Amino acid sequence: MDTPPPLDEAALARLVDRFYAKVRRDPALGPIFEGAVHDWDEHLQLLTDFWSSVALGTRRFRGNPMAAHRALPSITTAHFSHWLALWNETTAEELPPAHAQALRQYAARIGESLQYGLGLDPRRQGRPLGLPVRGGAD
Repeated sequence: MDTPPPLDEAALARLVDRFYAKVRRDPALGPIFEGAVHDWDEHLQLLTDFWSSVALGTRRFRGNPMAAHRALPSITTAHFSHWLALWNETTAEELPPAHAQALRQYAARIGESLQYGLGLDPRRQGRPLGLPVRGGAD
């Protein structure tokens, strides 16, 4: 059995670039990201740092994903589900199966956490939990 090469920064950067190229073209996700991202080169580097911290333990990421997502009140569980489907597709295209699977698992857990933190119930498309979001509007 062939062992894939270790996951590295270059593979993560390619994955992030190709994934967000798809996101930008996507009719559901593209407008959300285009409205929120003002410098794509900077954003792609930030996201590469994020995935490097998650998958490689580099601790390079400095940011607050929850705050970034709270700034987008129109996002729903359907957006998260769609994002994850595109992520899963792209990881399968770009990475060896073992690496793709690990990144899919990370993304699923992170997505669930974000949704709960936003007061969304990831088990129900677009339906809020009915819990107040700390620091959010009443």
